[in-house]
Amino acid sequence: MKRVIILVAFVILSCSKNPEIYIEHIEGYWEIEEVTLANGEKKSYSVNETIDYISLNDSLKGFRVKLKPGVNGTYYTSDNAETITLKIEDDKINIYYNTQFDSWKETILKATEEQLLIQNDNKDVYLYNRYQPINLDVQ
Repeated sequence: MKRVIILVAFVILSCSKNPEIYIEHIEGYWEIEEVTLANGEKKSYSVNETIDYISLNDSLKGFRVKLKPGVNGTYYTSDNAETITLKIEDDKINIYYNTQFDSWKETILKATEEQLLIQNDNKDVYLYNRYQPINLDVQ
């Protein structure tokens, strides 16, 4: 019986979330695909005029900025960046944003090489896909 309890405890602990595995995937260019509002309503975004670029340093601080993609890997920005800090709290990764006008928090639910899932304080969930630049070079 002791072995069964130890085995069950091991399985539960090994399946527990380790949010640190998400950190390596957060940085980069992200395009919003869908928002699921707290009431269950979904909004899809088939075309986006802007994308988000997230940059982080080794101390989990950085910035997020909105960019307008151009052709052949160029981007245009207003240079209005939000400073961000990632913090691991209660087995979650929270992003703390700060601008001169406001500050807020969001929680990363999932981060992979191709997708980023973030929930805000209103319980709205944002699904982002890794952005692929527009390349018009003809070979």
